[in-house]
Amino acid sequence: MKKLFQEAMLERPILGDGAMGTQLMLAGLEQGNCGEAWNVNHPERVLEIQRRYVEAGSECLITNTFGGSRIMLNRHGESDHVAEINKAGVAIARQAFGERDGYVLGDIGPFGGLMKPFGEFTEDQVRSAFDEQAAALVEAGADAIIVETQTSLEELLLGIEAAQKAGAPCIIGSMAYDVTLDGSTFRTMMGIDPERAAEFMEEHGAHVVALNCGTGMEMERARAAVERYKSVTSLPVMTQPNAGKPRLENMKVIYDESPEQMVKGLVPLLEAGANVVGACCGSTPDHIRAFRKTMDEYLRSKP
Repeated sequence: MKKLFQEAMLERPILGDGAMGTQLMLAGLEQGNCGEAWNVNHPERVLEIQRRYVEAGSECLITNTFGGSRIMLNRHGESDHVAEINKAGVAIARQAFGERDGYVLGDIGPFGGLMKPFGEFTEDQVRSAFDEQAAALVEAGADAIIVETQTSLEELLLGIEAAQKAGAPCIIGSMAYDVTLDGSTFRTMMGIDPERAAEFMEEHGAHVVALNCGTGMEMERARAAVERYKSVTSLPVMTQPNAGKPRLENMKVIYDESPEQMVKGLVPLLEAGANVVGACCGSTPDHIRAFRKTMDEYLRSKP
């Protein structure tokens, strides 16, 4: 019987996958269109992206459901297909592993707005959207739910509670931090620092604390975040830094860190105690392939 994801990562570090959004654009998704709908309309293209990550060495895949909540899908006229899109996302990721063992992480991203009194959405609307999405992902067989790119504890909690209600076997809370203008520290857009986030996640029943994306959150900052998480919680840690800084080139966003550059920060991340390491914006299967080689060498060097 396959171990729970949170148990497997305690035995040895696990390698995650890389970016999905930029890979979808390379596969033909037009800016502003609904990439999650491709789970139903172009499943073969999503499958090809995730197969490349598996071939590069990924042991867990995040489903192509980042914007798969009813609120997000409604903006693309796809709100009648919430369950279908999310269940297809799980099935495609599972298919990408083929005969290999691997973990499928059902992705719940931000709902894309603000809750009252700062925005137009009520807490009940967001809760309902997350409950619906989490239920579809778990029913389809996701090994974990990752509530990612979160900046507020209020929205994070709704995602965690939705995963709990759905019966997710593993719940991952992942925050997006931004480096402050003076470069002295990093916190979320809503002012949450890593220590507070980690304590909050442990208090509310998450199994894994994580970070992904954010402004300036490259490998070295990710290492610092892992250390700060570890200083206040005994929960395992997952990290997905960006592939450097973005720049606009020929009207396309390009990230400036090559696989060879990015992988230099991998061993310090592992030494800091990261239990799962993947990559976020701008990363590719080539980045993950470089991670795989270095991680294997690192593990062989350990007694």
